Amino acid sequence: MFKEFKEFALKGNMIDLAIGVIIGSTFGNLVNSIVHDILMPIIGLITGGIDFSNMFLQLAGQPQTTLAEARQAGATIAYGNFITLLINFLIIALVLFMIVKGLNSLRHSYESKTKKNMQKKTE
Repeated sequence: MFKEFKEFALKGNMIDLAIGVIIGSTFGNLVNSIVHDILMPIIGLITGGIDFSNMFLQLAGQPQTTLAEARQAGATIAYGNFITLLINFLIIALVLFMIVKGLNSLRHSYESKTKKNMQKKTE
């Protein structure tokens, strides 16, 4: 059983997956930093200083001034957090789209060069 587990764990696909998860986690942290540290201050400046992270709708309890206090007081909808996560998602989707588009372009270029070289060899 240990031998089978070792073979499973050391397969190339398993290691590739582990590397992908680690890189994905780091990429997520990078995107979060871009959103929180770069984009949100710019958006806040454009919108007159609106702080999305502290936007909420308190449904229960006494009115509070911060999201943390509102959550302690009762039911709260933190729509500002949703806006931030939506911006994160859009940035990640855009970056992944650009990566896939670039890889497809490189693959298409490689395939067309290979095809031309094969045609030259057969002539």
